[in-house]
Amino acid sequence: MAILVDQNTKVLIQGITGRAGTQVCEMLQKYNTKVVAGVRPGKGGEEVLGVPVYNTVAQAVENHPEINTSLIYVPPGFVLDAAIEAIEARIALIHIFTEKIPVLDSAKIFAASKTASVKILGPASIGAISPNLAKIGSIGGFENRGFKKGSVSVISKSGGMCSEIANLLTNSGFGQSTVVGIGGDVIIGTNFVDCLELFERDGETKGVVLFGEVGGTYEEEVAKLVKNSQIKKPIVAFIAGEFTQKLPSDVQFGHAGAIIEGKRGLPSEKRRILRESGVYVADDFDEIPTILKKII
Repeated sequence: MAILVDQNTKVLIQGITGRAGTQVCEMLQKYNTKVVAGVRPGKGGEEVLGVPVYNTVAQAVENHPEINTSLIYVPPGFVLDAAIEAIEARIALIHIFTEKIPVLDSAKIFAASKTASVKILGPASIGAISPNLAKIGSIGGFENRGFKKGSVSVISKSGGMCSEIANLLTNSGFGQSTVVGIGGDVIIGTNFVDCLELFERDGETKGVVLFGEVGGTYEEEVAKLVKNSQIKKPIVAFIAGEFTQKLPSDVQFGHAGAIIEGKRGLPSEKRRILRESGVYVADDFDEIPTILKKII
């Protein structure tokens, strides 16, 4: 089994004629993910790598009712309209790769998705991959090195660390069921808790690796669920950004969601709360597989 993406995933790419959209289309085709249509206003009737292009999402869905996932690869100022269009078409999963989306636009997208019961992955998400089955987004690039089918799942705020963790696990003998890059914005559609609830119901997943970082409270929400026994599968967490506690508090770090308020958001505080809830916390990145070998 897998979550979010599998062999039944049928993809629409919004912004397919742009450089990033065309590139991700080629990536997915090489990984045998089924890209059935693309959208770019004014480009209807054209093709990209053999994929038909439509002017609107409604036209694409009308001609390809099997579409269940949309990938948004458009500039930040167009993401809101693109996402609303996909939501109104009731596409089950919408992945937003684009970064630097205004927070108000993200809030509007998230609210609309809740009303329509549509799942949003992102913004600023690298995507998700279920090794040997399918992937969405740019995760893994063209080579997909380090990803191997198995029973350990990964959730990461950082897109680059999705590949790093997968490579570490594979070299240590652990394959992955699904690796998900949730993005590091202030408002994201799918967070750690959302993924953990899906992994909890996934019979293939035996354990989860969680990569968190400075800022926000998503990790603290995980601790609450584990403490209340709502998540029972073992979790190994690594929280990056310890060095930031030695820097001035007004320094801006990588992701938009890397905001600290008092002790809230501090890596040391996140680790303490997670440990107290029953989550296994790795102090060093290379310690992750060692802990997994003890608990799985």
